[in-house]
Amino acid sequence: MSSENIQMVDVKSQYLKIKEEIDQGIQDVINSCQFINGPKVKEFQASLESYLDVKRVVPVANGTDALQIALMALNLKPGDEVIVPAFTYVATAEVIGLLNLKPIMVDVDPNTFNLTAAIFEKAITEKTKAVVPVHLFGQCAEMEGIMKIANAKGIFVIEDNAQAIGSDYIFSNGKNQKSGTIGHIGCTSFYPSKNLGCYGDGGAIFTNDEALGEKIRMIANHGQSKRYYHDLIGCNSRLDSIQAVVLNEKLKHLDAYNIARQKVAQNYDNAFSSLENVEIPYRDKSSSHVFHQYTLKVKQNKRDELKSFLADKNIPSMIYYPVPLYEQKAFSAFANSVELPVTHALCQEVISLPIHTEMMKETQDYIIDHVRQFFNA
Repeated sequence: MSSENIQMVDVKSQYLKIKEEIDQGIQDVINSCQFINGPKVKEFQASLESYLDVKRVVPVANGTDALQIALMALNLKPGDEVIVPAFTYVATAEVIGLLNLKPIMVDVDPNTFNLTAAIFEKAITEKTKAVVPVHLFGQCAEMEGIMKIANAKGIFVIEDNAQAIGSDYIFSNGKNQKSGTIGHIGCTSFYPSKNLGCYGDGGAIFTNDEALGEKIRMIANHGQSKRYYHDLIGCNSRLDSIQAVVLNEKLKHLDAYNIARQKVAQNYDNAFSSLENVEIPYRDKSSSHVFHQYTLKVKQNKRDELKSFLADKNIPSMIYYPVPLYEQKAFSAFANSVELPVTHALCQEVISLPIHTEMMKETQDYIIDHVRQFFNA
């Protein structure tokens, strides 16, 4: 096969399958000229509330805004501590620093790459006011234990669900709940490459607390209780109607999209599970995995060599994330006094392979053959 067009995510092929519905919906918005907070946004909001089985969804402009607005709604004071994993995208901690709060960066589980209840509990001080578990790469953090501790200590829980929308958390009593709806607030991004992505920027905030949901809605709309009446200091963050059209159509297919990703992941697992110096993604029994990324751990310092080898074969790969948050210059004021060993190791070992809903068998076989060729050489 030709390797010229292998992509980490194939947004175009996904679009072509729903082109007629998307194009018509966008044209309807243009015809109506209701580009901001129009009926399409309200329709998507209601659809997502139904899908997640959550009382309130507030669509916003992007995932970073979602995290910032969530924190703004909690009446935190400068210097209050917010616990956050050190192995995550910068936005999770960036908004904490932006609001003059203190990000307390902690290590993660070496298997799931996520925050655990034990790690969370150990980091709590009298200044801890919130925690942001990140459901990294497509599966949930240990939410049952985290919530038990947080509720006992009066700590707010904000779920960063940007990479795991559609995944299910399974409680010890067998109850299932959608990721992002377990904490006090959930946040997500609709960046185009996400499992539920729009064709621009977008995000959303969810909560089952009606009063908190109303406050979040106000903050996202200049702090307005009604037009030109501003009760809070807020910001301007809104999802436009064209993006709502895209998301509302794609939401209908989200479960199928996630199943397609899981099939690709299973094929990779079958091919790589026997390779030396490679660890396939761990599946935690308390969470389904929707594989926003398919991420291997490569031992013996072979990760970067593998990446170069794949690039020579026109196979893209990504390293999420090459530098721990506490080593980033922007967070030097919050740097950890000691290295976090799991985070440090993961930054040296992880590599993500192409995975998306439209991946052809021939494409995946080509990738698999060359990964196996590298390790069997």
